[in-house]
Amino acid sequence: MFRLLLPLAVALCLGLPGFAQTLPEILSLERAKIEKPSRQTIGPVIDAITATGDPAAAALLRAWGDRHLGLRKSDGAFFVIAPEGAGWALTAPDGTSAGLAAKADVTELKPNAGVRELIAAALVQFTLSDPDPANRARALDAIAKSPAASQLEPLRAAIAGETDPALKTRKERLDTFLTLQFDPDSAARIAAIQRLEGDTALDARGALNPLLLTTRHAATALPSDENIAAILPADLPGAYDLLVTAGLAPARLTPKDQKDALAAHLRDGAVAGVPLADLATQSGRDKAYEALEQSGAVPPAATDAEVAAALKSHVFYDAYREKDKGVTDAARAALASIDTKVGLMTATDLGLDALSLASIYFLAAIGLAITFGVMRVINMAHGEFIMMGAYTGYVVQQLIPNYTISIVVALPLAFAVTFAAGVAMERLVIRHLYKRPLETLLATFGISIALQQIAKNIFGTQARPLTAPAWLDGQLAFNDIIAISYIRIAIFVLALAFLAFFLWLMKRTRLGLEVRAVTQNPTMAASMGIDPDRINMLTFGLGSGIAGIAGVAIGLFAKVTSELGSDYIVQSFMTVVVGGVGNIWGALAGAAMIGGFQKGIEWLNPANTLAAQTYMILFIILFIQFRPRGIIALKGRAAGD
Repeated sequence: MFRLLLPLAVALCLGLPGFAQTLPEILSLERAKIEKPSRQTIGPVIDAITATGDPAAAALLRAWGDRHLGLRKSDGAFFVIAPEGAGWALTAPDGTSAGLAAKADVTELKPNAGVRELIAAALVQFTLSDPDPANRARALDAIAKSPAASQLEPLRAAIAGETDPALKTRKERLDTFLTLQFDPDSAARIAAIQRLEGDTALDARGALNPLLLTTRHAATALPSDENIAAILPADLPGAYDLLVTAGLAPARLTPKDQKDALAAHLRDGAVAGVPLADLATQSGRDKAYEALEQSGAVPPAATDAEVAAALKSHVFYDAYREKDKGVTDAARAALASIDTKVGLMTATDLGLDALSLASIYFLAAIGLAITFGVMRVINMAHGEFIMMGAYTGYVVQQLIPNYTISIVVALPLAFAVTFAAGVAMERLVIRHLYKRPLETLLATFGISIALQQIAKNIFGTQARPLTAPAWLDGQLAFNDIIAISYIRIAIFVLALAFLAFFLWLMKRTRLGLEVRAVTQNPTMAASMGIDPDRINMLTFGLGSGIAGIAGVAIGLFAKVTSELGSDYIVQSFMTVVVGGVGNIWGALAGAAMIGGFQKGIEWLNPANTLAAQTYMILFIILFIQFRPRGIIALKGRAAGD
C-alpha cells in the first residue's frame, strides 16, 4: 500500500504549489530520474527544482547542463565536480566545498541534448536577472533561439528591473514575440501584433507570417468553427483529390483501370449484364462498372460524371491554422502596413543604387563631355584613359602599402599621368584631324587597341587588385532593406566634388572663360587674342586627366584589367549624347537618366543584367530620335550646325 501511495504523494508535491518542497528533498526523491534522465520524464523534475526558488538550484542546473554534475555513490548526494589530480573536487550546489573524491566513487552525469535543452530553458528565469549583463544577454539569445511558453512570465518579470537600455529593449521585443505566440489572452496577442505594425525587421515579419498560414479543406458545407481565409472554386486544381483525402469521395477511376476491370469481368459476351456492343461508349462502360461496384466485384471508384457531381456538391476553402479571427485580422493588417513600408524602402534603396550608378557614369563621362563638347572629337580611347588611371592607382599601392595614403597620392598622380597622355595624343594625332570626325574616330579607336595591348604587355591579363582603405569597407545600413556601400558613397562625393570643380573652372577662371569662348565661336575668340589651338590642347588634357581620376575610383570596386575602359566607354558616350553634348548639366542629367533606367530594368528582371543594358540602348535610340540634341541642348560647335 505504501508503495502505491508514495508516487502519488510525490506527484502531488511536484505539481501543487501548496506542497512546495526544498531542493534537497526533490534531489532525494527524484535521484533515479536525475541519474538517468529522459526528455519525456524529466520535465516535471526540472520544473520542481526551478520552483524551489533556492539560489543553489541555478548552480545545480547549470552544472547539470554543462555535464559537471556528479552523484556520490556512498550517500547519493549531488555535487558540482571538477577534475583535481586523479579524482574530483566536489562542491555542493550552495557553493561549499566538500573535499575530494576518487573518480570511481562518483558517477558523472551526462544528460543528452534533449535534456540539456530543457535545462537551458529552465535556467532562463535565473539568468534573466543575473548581475552580469553578458549572462542576461546569453539568456535572451537562448530565448530567441528556442522560445517556450514557460519563458513568458519570467521574461515579463525581468523587464522592470533591467538597468541596461539595450537589454531592456531586447527583453521588451522578445516579450512581444512570446506574447504573440504563447499568450492565451487574445487581447494581449492582438496588442502585441499592433506593436509590430510598420516594423520592417525580418524577425517581425517572421513572427507574423506563421499566423497567416493556411490549410486547404473540402467539406459538404462551410464549418462554423473554422477561421476561413478564402472560399475556393470547385474547378480548383486538385479539388477532387481533397475530397478523396477527406474520405468524402472514392478515388478517381482512370480509363485504363476501368478498361482493365471490365476486361477481367467479361463473361459470355457481357460485363455485369451489359452487352459487349454497349461497351463501345463511355456511358455503357460507366454503367457496367457501376453494376460491378454494386455486386462488390470491384472497389468503388468515381467516373468522370460522378467526379463532376461530387465537385458540385461540396465546398472547398482555405482555413487559417490560427483559430482566433481577431488575431489573424490584426496580423493581416500589420503585414499590410509592413508591406507598404517595405515597398517604399525598396524604392528608396533602388533610388540609392541608381544614384550611385549615375555617379559612376558621370565620373566616367565628364572628361568625354569636355573634349567632345569643346573639340567635337570622338575619342574612342577615353576608356583607356580610365584604365590608365586605375593601373596608376595599382602601381602606387605597390609602392605605398598604406591604402589611405596610396589613394590620396594616386588621385593627383593619375590626373597628371592621363593629362600628359591626353596632351601627347592631342599634339601628335588629334590636332591634325580637326573637322574630320570620322578619321578622328578611327584614329582614336586604333590608339585604344594599342593602349590595351601595352597594358597587357606590362601588367599581364590577370586582374590586378586596387584595394580600398579599411574605412571604406562595409556599408551604411539604415535598416534591413536600405543600405549603400561606403565606396559608392565616396564615389558620389567625388562626383559632386568634380561637378563643383568644373563649375568653378568654367565660371570663375580665365581658362574657363576662354574655353567657353572657343566653344561658342572659335573664330571670334581667336580675333580677341585667344589661342584656340592652346585651348584645345588644355581641354583635351583636362578631360583625359579627369578620366584618370575616374579610373582610380572605379578600380576600387571593379576589376582592374586592360579591358576596364571598354566596360565604360559605351555608357560614357550614351551619357554625353543623351544629356546634351558639351554641357556639364546635360552630362549629369544623362547619367541620372541612364543610371535610373538601368537599375529599374534590373529590378524588373534581376536574373538578366545583360537584358537591362540591351533595353537601355534601345530606349536611348528611341530617345535621340525625338530629341537628337539631348536633354540640355548646347549651341555652338558641339551641337552641330
